[in-house]
Parts: sequence; C-alpha cells; structure tokens
Amino acid sequence: MNIETVHQCNCCLGNKTLHPLVSAIDLSKANVMQRTIKFDFYTLLLLESECCDYIYGRKYYDYSNATMLFLAPGASIDMNDGKVLPQKGWLLAFHPDFLCNTSLEQHVRHCPFFSYSPNEALHLSLREKTKAVECFCNIEQELKHAIDCHSKVLISRYIELLLDYCSRFYERQFITRNEANKTILCKMDTLLDEYIRSGQLKTKILPTVKYCANLLHLSPRYFMDLLKFETGKNLDEYFQLKRIEIAKKMLSANENTVSSVAEILGFSSVQYFSNLFRKLVGVAPNEYRLSQN
Repeated sequence: MNIETVHQCNCCLGNKTLHPLVSAIDLSKANVMQRTIKFDFYTLLLLESECCDYIYGRKYYDYSNATMLFLAPGASIDMNDGKVLPQKGWLLAFHPDFLCNTSLEQHVRHCPFFSYSPNEALHLSLREKTKAVECFCNIEQELKHAIDCHSKVLISRYIELLLDYCSRFYERQFITRNEANKTILCKMDTLLDEYIRSGQLKTKILPTVKYCANLLHLSPRYFMDLLKFETGKNLDEYFQLKRIEIAKKMLSANENTVSSVAEILGFSSVQYFSNLFRKLVGVAPNEYRLSQN
C-alpha cells in the first residue's frame, strides 16, 4: 500500500487532517492496518507492545517499554505476518515540503536514524517513552490550534525537539548494547582479516562500508555510527591502523621487503606506505624491519 500524502495517511487511520503537511496520530484512536505500507513522507512510529515481543531488532538487553521507527520518504514497513500497528502508540507524519525554509530541514539531514533499517529500531525505557509521548502530544496540541503565521515555526521546533531526544536515546542504546557491539566489532575484524588474506588488496580496492555492513547484516549508516561510537574512527581510519599493525608483523619476518608489504596491503605506492608508517609508528619501515631482525 503506497500512502502518498499526509491527508491519505489520516484517512487510512481514521484521523482528521488538521494540517495538510503534518499529522500526529494517537494510535489508540486509529484504525489498525495490516499490510506492507510505503510512505512518501517522513514518518516516526512509536509502538507500545508487550515486553515479550522481540520486534524490530529488540534483544533481551534492550528496554521494552516502546519501540520507535524512523522512515524517510519512500521507505516502507512490513505489517504482514502478524505485525500490525498496535492499539497504543503514536505516528508522526511530515511531508518534505514542510521542511522548506525551516531549521528542521538541516536538522533532519543530521539525523542518521532515518537511514537505519527497521531491525535497528530504537527501544525506549519508561522514562524515555514518557518524554517522547510528551513531544508527540505537544505537536498534536499545536496542530489543533488554528493555522497562523506562527504554526510552521512552532510545529517544526517541536519536531526538532523530539528528534534531539531520539538522538540522545540512540546514544544511550549504543551504551547499553556495549557488549553486543563488541561482538560485532570482533566479527568485523575477522572479515577484514579475511579480506587481507584473500589478496584483494593487491587490486588497490579497499573494503567499503557497504561491503562490511552487508556481511554483518547491518544497514551501512548504522554500521558507520556503531563503529564511530565504539572506536572514534570511520572505516577508512580504522582499516588504515589495522593495515599498519599487520605491516609491522610482516616486516618482522625476514622474507618480506618494504615494497612487497606495501603491495600486499594495497597501498598506492611504497612512498605513501613509508610516509604513513613513519607518521604512525615513528620510524621508517626499513628502520623498523632492521630493528626487528
């Protein structure tokens, strides 16, 4: 089912259209839909469900008071196989046209979770759920006010506030998933080691974010954010340090020359490898090789 406009979304859920480009829908008062739904506008879903329902990537170490999904225009959500919009929760819809000439336009661009997959949803504690619901209610109350020259600014700022809280809650979720994230990073190290052993670096083609994310069954943006949060580095920076560490081990073996190590590890030139090695290790590759042997 393709829902093209905010008004169409209101009609499907039995909600009044108070603004043609924005809607905050209390799901306890809405019609239930059970099908795959594609939205042509930004959509935030807050779903309250039973604690035993491990939905949208929720694990035993996650909070279970509510789950939030963030859909960019054109994204879809699967409500088949027993998944339905619950009788308790909220849906916020706002059309891209509503963002024009507002600070919300830039704000949304800096919210990475609109690029996450549904299985990387945000799982809220009771305190977090209460704060999120408060934001939804504020948006709903402003929508009930007659539209005037202040409406767009006030509504957009309420949405910004909600997104700011969601950014905070996602950071907290990365913290509470610390042990699980370490497991993911171990798997990443293994696949990077396999990539190096495969000899693919000789073609000067480095592993990409998409390549790693696919093998780890994550969305590229979620993988990038997880890696940055846990290590403080992006993939290129992380892989660069990993190659230097492997280079140190290879240089410790008599049979490896500086040029052969640079070639095997996919550096663009021996000079670039030597300069980078000196910068990170403190000595040139040849000096390090001689000191080890």
